[in-house]
Amino acid sequence: MSKVILVTGANSGIGYELVRLLAEKGHTVYLGARNEVAGQEAQEQLKKDGLDVKTVRIDVTDLASVAAAKDVIEKAEGRLDVLVNNAGISCMDENQNATDVSLDVVRRAFEPNFFGLVQTTTTLLPLLRKAPHAVIVNVSTDMASNTRQSRPEASYHLVAYNTSKVAANSYTVSLAHELRKEGIKVNVVTPGYTSTKLNFFGQGGKPVRAGAEALLPWALLIKMVLQTCL
Repeated sequence: MSKVILVTGANSGIGYELVRLLAEKGHTVYLGARNEVAGQEAQEQLKKDGLDVKTVRIDVTDLASVAAAKDVIEKAEGRLDVLVNNAGISCMDENQNATDVSLDVVRRAFEPNFFGLVQTTTTLLPLLRKAPHAVIVNVSTDMASNTRQSRPEASYHLVAYNTSKVAANSYTVSLAHELRKEGIKVNVVTPGYTSTKLNFFGQGGKPVRAGAEALLPWALLIKMVLQTCL
C-alpha cells in the first residue's frame, strides 16, 4: 500500500536521499524544504531521475509555515502516514565548549532541533491520526546518547547541538508512550556518522545514501515497536 510521507529538511543531504529511496518504492513523498526555490530544484532533479515527488514549503521554526504545509497535504491527500522530522542545524562552525558557549548559539540550535520538531509534530498529529498505521521518525545523532558521551574516550561534546538532540530524544520517548495506545509508532533514529553539509562533509563518514538507508526501515515500519535507536 502506498503511503503519504513528509520528510522535513529534504532539499539536500540525508533527507533528500531518503525522499529518493521512498519514491523509488512508489510512495507519495512530500519533499519538505524551508527555502521554496531549493525545494523545487531538488524536486526537479528527482523528476529528471524518473521519480514523481511532491514538494511543500515548511520552515519548522515558523508555526504559520508548518500549519500551511499541513493544509496543503490535508487537501491533497486527506492523511499523513509517515512524518520524518529530519530538519535541523548543527552550529558546528561556532564555539560549543561547555564553559563558554554563547546562549545565542544554544538557542539557535534548539529552535529547529527541538522546538521546531515539537511544533511540527503536534501540528501534523491530526493528519497522522487519520492514517491507519502512522509512523513518526525523529532523526538524531550518536552524540545525543548521554551513555555514549559519558565514556572517557568520547569526543565532540558540542553543547548546543548535542543538548538540543538529547532534548528531542527525551521528547520522543514521552511521545511514543502517549501515542502507543493509538497504534502510532514513534522512534528516534541516528543514521550514524554521515558526511553531509551539516558537518562540512567530514572525512570518514558514510555516504549520504547509506545514511538514508539506515532511516528507511524505520519510516516504513509495520510491526508496533517502542525503541530508541541510538
